[in-house]
Amino acid sequence: MQRDTTSDAEQPRPAAGWRRQLYVVIFEADTRAGRLFDIGVMAAILASILVVMLDSVASVSQQHNRLFIVLEWAFTLTFTAEYIARLLCVPHPWRYARSFYGVIDLLALLPTYLAVLVPELHALIDVRVLRLLRIFRIFKLTRYAAEFRHLSDALAASRRKIAVFLGFVLMVVVVTGTLMYVIEGPGNGFTSIPTAAYWAITTMTTVGFGDITPKTDLGRLLASLMMLLGWGVLAVPTGIVTAEMSAQRNSTPRPVTTRTCPECLTEDHRADANFCRHCGHRLPVYQHD
Repeated sequence: MQRDTTSDAEQPRPAAGWRRQLYVVIFEADTRAGRLFDIGVMAAILASILVVMLDSVASVSQQHNRLFIVLEWAFTLTFTAEYIARLLCVPHPWRYARSFYGVIDLLALLPTYLAVLVPELHALIDVRVLRLLRIFRIFKLTRYAAEFRHLSDALAASRRKIAVFLGFVLMVVVVTGTLMYVIEGPGNGFTSIPTAAYWAITTMTTVGFGDITPKTDLGRLLASLMMLLGWGVLAVPTGIVTAEMSAQRNSTPRPVTTRTCPECLTEDHRADANFCRHCGHRLPVYQHD
């Protein structure tokens, strides 16, 4: 294969300079700086979530209110700087802002600022727990990338089987709920078919809140069948995913990197790839330690 001699100047932005270096640190974890950055962000996220949780305890909040305010603003300013840095180093800031992680990053920042600008919205401050969703960035670390990819590939390969299974469960729930509505009727708490379907879901999943219970012998017989069916139903998705995970592990493993396309932000490219597997855009030169 002919070696690609395209210079860095012809690479898509960010291909050189401080924006390129910042991009490698923030979006890739195969370098020492990238790993340290991701670990630092994860530590800050976990610490900020701990502050949110402690702040919700009235006795602790009253005793350390000033400290919590200082820490919250420190975390907010840190995450704001990180969010701005991400926008600066990607070729398409608006595209990143609309991505899943871009929206999560923004939602993790807005509550603190909105609570200051509009005091009536102070209740939204608890939305800060959305920062916990950013913890999934830890899967970009190479040591976790293989396991995460096996799980994601297994879920992707199982989606049709799981969709068929969920369709079957939904059909059973609707049919059983309708039967219970006819058998028990509004007098025994089954006031509508949706209410009866809710009962069927709680019964099939073996949760059994007990807020609605059958009173007739035929209704109890049907409820018993639903409970027995629930034991088998709960094991089906686990078996489907487990079988796919076994198949994935027995297949030839692909080289794992945290290489990210700067154009569409698709991750997990091969180390020797020249173009993005999703959008076809040329990839910058791969850097790793």
